[in-house]
Amino acid sequence: MGIMDFIKGELLEIIEWQDDSRDTIAWRFPDDDKAIKNGAQLIVRESQTAQFVYLGQFGDTFGPGKHTLTTDNIPVLTRLKGWKYGFQSPFKADVYFVNTRLFTGNKWGTSNPIMLRDPDFGIVRARAFGTYDFKVVNVQTFLKEVAGSDHDFRVDEFADTMRSRVVSIFSEALAQAHVPVLDVATRYSELGDALLPIINPAISTKYGIEVASFIVENVSVPPEVEEAIDKRSAMSAIGNLNDYVKYQMGQGMAKGEGGGGAGGMASEMAIGFAMAQEMMKTSGMAGSPPPLPGQPGAAAPVAQNPDILDPPTVARMLGVTEADVMAEIEAGNLPAKKIGSAHRITRAALDEFLAK
Repeated sequence: MGIMDFIKGELLEIIEWQDDSRDTIAWRFPDDDKAIKNGAQLIVRESQTAQFVYLGQFGDTFGPGKHTLTTDNIPVLTRLKGWKYGFQSPFKADVYFVNTRLFTGNKWGTSNPIMLRDPDFGIVRARAFGTYDFKVVNVQTFLKEVAGSDHDFRVDEFADTMRSRVVSIFSEALAQAHVPVLDVATRYSELGDALLPIINPAISTKYGIEVASFIVENVSVPPEVEEAIDKRSAMSAIGNLNDYVKYQMGQGMAKGEGGGGAGGMASEMAIGFAMAQEMMKTSGMAGSPPPLPGQPGAAAPVAQNPDILDPPTVARMLGVTEADVMAEIEAGNLPAKKIGSAHRITRAALDEFLAK
């Protein structure tokens, strides 16, 4: 082998990346310490970008196509290397190929709860997870901030590197969007679309990538917030409380007497109490409800102090028998104070009993 053949074997004539892995984002061409000759061929395939790096500085960038490396098409390298009379002799530089296609189905999730300021529930702790699709849109920023000098940067490495960064940006975007927790938990697809315009400017500037699709699969909140959401939904389903109470009372009457036991009796007492309150609002009375037809008004002590009730008054208020009220008192379920031979029940004690 002659000296010219030896020199030719030490120079790079064709630079290309035949990617068949489908999961590699950035790949550094292995030069084996060889120099690039004048007139070498650079082949860049579809969905690829080639980036020259010389002594840690970004050189020329090439999109898809077949490029002949001469002084005319590597102006940045010409300036960096200080070629006064053009590119004549071989030179060395790193060549990175970056895959610019769309990478889909990448998972994200919060390892710690996100603190949100919610207009309904105040400060709320929430966890979330989902998937996102992305592509590289700024090769130099991506190589500098994410891939670094890794010779073979793959999607699994990207997931580990970016998961916390994506979550951080998602948290900031969610806080800026001021989306109530009630909406977050019920409108996942709309939430992802709404967050994209907030996420992309930040993530493109910082990391050189663009998120094409951001999907929120689940947002979980503490049990007490879930309970509050359930109660809010139940109240919305009930609608008019007065109509609901009347309906429940009618259902109880249709079942007849003696069908509900102690629990049923307490339920009926609660419904009756709600109806009594509604009747008092309608009649404009602030104290005890009006007496039943044909009966005299309430006893003087009760009338003088509407917050102190006797068993007959409680029975009339709730539409049950006095024996039912006495049974609850004797069982210790309804607190009452015995004064002489009579029992007295405070309205607070009755409210507490009905709330059980």
